Amino acid sequence: MTDYRTNRAASVTSGLASWMQTLIGYVRSAKPDLTNRQMAILLLVYLERGPHTVRGLAARLSVSKPVITRALNTLGAYGYIRRQKDESDLRNIFVERTASGEDFLESFEDLIAREDENDRDSDSRYSRDQPATH
Repeated sequence: MTDYRTNRAASVTSGLASWMQTLIGYVRSAKPDLTNRQMAILLLVYLERGPHTVRGLAARLSVSKPVITRALNTLGAYGYIRRQKDESDLRNIFVERTASGEDFLESFEDLIAREDENDRDSDSRYSRDQPATH
């Protein structure tokens, strides 16, 4: 049982260290500083099939519509999303992707990929440096 806990703790620590390095790269990139909520909304809009509405995003994240609206205001100001009225039901607002939002997420994905590559390089160097046990 101790081996499982030790391995699990090492895995969690490694994952958190990787995420930390990705976030450090993000902060250094001078890209807009999105909150976790804004990033979650952006990822939902880009990675899940639409159409996306304020109501649907609020339900998906278990938050109120005003919370989504505030986040969309920021994302819209950065040009990462666009809001479009539903002509058949003016109470609905569709949330749509933009080229700027796609570019932003591609650059974020590149940061993650670079950090994954750095982790693999570090792991292989670490295993080469360890003495063989028999």
